[in-house]
Amino acid sequence: MDNWRLMTRTTSLVVFAAAVAIGGCSRATPEQQTVDDAAAALGGRDRLLAIKTLVIEGEGTNGNLGQDVTPEATGQAFVLKGYKRAIDVAGGAVRVEQTRTPNFAYFQGQQPQTQVFGVDGDVGYNVAPNGTPTRVSNAVAKDRRAEMYHHPVTIVRAALDPGAKLANPRTANGQRAVDVTTAAGLTLTLAIDETTKLPTRVVSMTDNPNLGDVAVETSFSDYQDVAGLKLPSHLTTKTDKFTTADIRVTKQSVDADTGNLAAPAAVASAAAIAGPPPATVTAEELASGIWLLAGQSHHSVLVEFADHLMLIEAPQNDTRALAVIAKARELRPNKPLTHVVSTHHHFDHSGGVRAAVSEGLTVVTHKANAAFYQDAVSRAHTLAPDALAKKPKPIKIETVDDVMHLKDDTMAVDLYPIAGSPHADTLLMAYFPKQRLLVEADVYSPASAVQPYAANLLENIRKRNLDVDRIVPIHGTVVPFSELLKTQAKSTS
Repeated sequence: MDNWRLMTRTTSLVVFAAAVAIGGCSRATPEQQTVDDAAAALGGRDRLLAIKTLVIEGEGTNGNLGQDVTPEATGQAFVLKGYKRAIDVAGGAVRVEQTRTPNFAYFQGQQPQTQVFGVDGDVGYNVAPNGTPTRVSNAVAKDRRAEMYHHPVTIVRAALDPGAKLANPRTANGQRAVDVTTAAGLTLTLAIDETTKLPTRVVSMTDNPNLGDVAVETSFSDYQDVAGLKLPSHLTTKTDKFTTADIRVTKQSVDADTGNLAAPAAVASAAAIAGPPPATVTAEELASGIWLLAGQSHHSVLVEFADHLMLIEAPQNDTRALAVIAKARELRPNKPLTHVVSTHHHFDHSGGVRAAVSEGLTVVTHKANAAFYQDAVSRAHTLAPDALAKKPKPIKIETVDDVMHLKDDTMAVDLYPIAGSPHADTLLMAYFPKQRLLVEADVYSPASAVQPYAANLLENIRKRNLDVDRIVPIHGTVVPFSELLKTQAKSTS
């Protein structure tokens, strides 16, 4: 009997030890524990994995990234109504519908604008108001795929996938964070509250021509009970330090009918778009030593001095800016191109400044832009290395306060700030006194049906007593000064 008891006790100890060993081996890693805790807080692993669709409806705002009145301003926004984001959680498709109205003076007027856009797998698309779909670039589609995971349900589901990789667990400021590389290869950071275990934010990285390697962060708050889940009713997205979306959710539906989220057939069959389209640069001589370099939506102007060349505007991106620089050098190969005048800080007009710096050009701009451009050229561009990342150079910058007179024996041009413009506080216009030409960006685009900034331009022209014969817009065709006067006469009649 004693031997039997001893054997039984020994066997029990062995079983207990084995159980402890197995338990120790199966204990979750810190990164897995973060994901497991988030899943439990949201409603449970099984409940999350069972979700097929998610529809989020609400209202809020979109920020005007890179287009506000100063580089640091954040007051301009589009007010959103009818926001609806339908997600095929398992299928990897998203479609967003919204109507936005600018709270600021805008080229297209302040009437509501309806937007429809989405992503289906690798295919991103926009749908115009008339129903015509177009495919977006691969980079935009990738950003939209990443954005699909900027929600607690989708990011935690992705982290639970056996094909996902979890790494870099850390704790700071009352939050635990872990990096999640999805089975499809996208890497994001998930953070959860240490107390509630509910997700607090998701961060992904992307490339921006102006901001470089930039973090896109969506934070979650005001969780509510929805169909056995905890879901946030307030989602705020920032790109770098700028708020780009602030959504207050009014309705959330789990496993509701989303309709067809597949990319439109015309888009799905269209060729993939690897990057910006090739630049087309035409040259039109406006006067001796002055050329309009046009061909697409954003123009530049080349100016010839006795011993050097100057460019007005390096817009959009590397592709456009480098093509314009090449055309300038082609037109006058025996003179160095030394300067570029940047009319203002807006991203579509300053997106080529880094390329200009890589080519050794001195940047001439409004004094209020100096810090912005210094920052722009110092930013890392490792995700999509641009011209400056490949050929680094320090920025050389000259600023304009009240006026800058540039003159030699063959050419004269005066640079003036456009004071008080509701479009931007950092605008410059270029005036050629001998030729009576005025070069300006955005404040007067002749073909536009709405001219919210033209009155201020006319004010500035008159304040400076400029004798203008023709206006050379960065957008649109060259027109007589009388066209601006007609525009203003119509707006005041």
